[in-house]
Amino acid sequence: TIANMAPEYGATMGFFPVDDATIDYFKGTGRTKAEIDAFEAYFKAQGLYGVPKAGQIDYTQEVSLDLGTVAPSLAGPKRPQDRIEIGNVKSTFSDLFTKPTSENGFNKKAEDLTAAYKNADGVDVHNGDVLIAAITSCTNTSNPSVLLAAGLLAKKAVEAGLKVAPHIKTSLAPGSRVVTKYLEAAGLLPYLEKLGFGVTAYGCTTCIGNAGDLTPAMNEAIVKNDVVAAAVLSGNRNFEARIHPNIRANFLASPPLVVAYAIAGNVTRDLMTEPVGKGKGGKDIYLGDIWPTSQEIEKLLKFAMNAKTFKENYADVKGAPGKLWEAIKGVAKGEVYNWPTSTYIAEPPFFENFSEEPKAASAGITGARALGVFGDSITTDHISPAGSIKESSPAGKWLQANGVLKADFNSYGSRRGNHEIMMRGTFANVRIKNLMIPAKEDGSRVEGGITLHQPTGEEMSIYDAAMKYVAEGTPTMVFGGEEYGTGSSRDWAAKGTQLLGVKAVIARSFERIHRSNLVGMGVLPLQFLGNDSVDSLGITGNESFDLKGIEGELKPQQQVTLVINRANGEKKEVKLLLRIDTPIEVDYYKHGGILPFVLRQLLAA
Repeated sequence: TIANMAPEYGATMGFFPVDDATIDYFKGTGRTKAEIDAFEAYFKAQGLYGVPKAGQIDYTQEVSLDLGTVAPSLAGPKRPQDRIEIGNVKSTFSDLFTKPTSENGFNKKAEDLTAAYKNADGVDVHNGDVLIAAITSCTNTSNPSVLLAAGLLAKKAVEAGLKVAPHIKTSLAPGSRVVTKYLEAAGLLPYLEKLGFGVTAYGCTTCIGNAGDLTPAMNEAIVKNDVVAAAVLSGNRNFEARIHPNIRANFLASPPLVVAYAIAGNVTRDLMTEPVGKGKGGKDIYLGDIWPTSQEIEKLLKFAMNAKTFKENYADVKGAPGKLWEAIKGVAKGEVYNWPTSTYIAEPPFFENFSEEPKAASAGITGARALGVFGDSITTDHISPAGSIKESSPAGKWLQANGVLKADFNSYGSRRGNHEIMMRGTFANVRIKNLMIPAKEDGSRVEGGITLHQPTGEEMSIYDAAMKYVAEGTPTMVFGGEEYGTGSSRDWAAKGTQLLGVKAVIARSFERIHRSNLVGMGVLPLQFLGNDSVDSLGITGNESFDLKGIEGELKPQQQVTLVINRANGEKKEVKLLLRIDTPIEVDYYKHGGILPFVLRQLLAA
């Protein structure tokens, strides 16, 4: 669970040394004695077995954690790094409800927080209502302790007479069939099912936007009344529009808390001081009444570490994968699939017009236009969404033009093999806010992947504007604030940017993996210096831009000059830091990206 979320806390990986507990895990999951002995011998021979003792290794930084200070927490409502202790969820949501979007808020009136709206099915809908509650496959479902805790909480809740409202979309998507087996063996699955948490699938579901849609009546009520509804899930990422395009408050929680919030039904209920719900005879039931003890969880762990169960299930995967897999016949002739007829896989254009030698050094960038001007914390989900595809979006229109029905759109995540869809989805997140678009009367920002084509000022989708600039031979730039590219290490956020013809991204700071990916695709990451920013420089997006200093031999982290040509004829020059950080990255950029660089290396070998 901890290692899974390494990108969310700014690390490349979370490392736990192999030790006796690892060996016990392999024994409990059906590995043979020979496999375990070889595994242990290898890591001991490498000097990697066990936690190093004092003096064996020097750490740059040591962090002490008082476990007594650890409190049950959630994260949200828009970013996984925004941790909230459970007792503060109500107050945090209420506070953000009225804050402007520039401060991570929802820009709503305080009196709307308690308003109720009846949808077409007769269900009362409130701000803060939990409409999706999901125990998901990625972060927690290989952790038996929290899965058993969720099952025990469900058991106690059912026995107390608590229920989950039928309009809440609940799901359990284990990462392995073994999870289902040990929940059954522990006698807990029936209680989860009674609360709506039946097994819906194995693999990526809600956390990547595959929860399925809400009812038409619920969607209509949310959109019509601008309801800030909530989702609570045990996944690892909750960026805007990732879970569902109409659900704006998304909280990450442990599996037992997912069940608890599904019962509570609204994030404005303080689960530390208020009842989770009413049980038998109208009795108030509190979280402490149904929370499992560590002894109760420990008692059931024997069902999770059953070598026989692991062997049986994984033998089935190899020998009898299921009817759907068996129905895949491949192709009648030849050794590869007939890709040209597929809307899922297409040959990308990254090697079009490839030459054995890289092009001559850049002569700089002149007459560039802003494709988008964004604020802080633009995530890779904003840049390249992974969730559902709207019919009215450029990607949706392309699918329809190619004979794909709305019901078969699937998601951006499932169509990553087709650049035609992914480039149309770049900057198409329904919650992204392009500051080039004038604010509304109430000060809130227009959401969605739209921009103003310059110099005409015509409003259109970012994709359409990008293609128009490409046809005109006009280079483009993207501007951002702090933490540009934070979030998932999604390569399509850089690939899509390059395919739209963007030559440079200029921001206050970059998330390091996305910065590296931009260089790998031949896009310049450039960083404002000092206190310079989009706001301080008065960049609105109607300017044209020149970039000087990239001619000839580049050096890592050199300074370059941005020339801002304003519409009134004024010019301003500012220094930028070139965030090509290493000599090898200079080579990548000179070759047009890492792909042509590697291919030329292979051809020259």
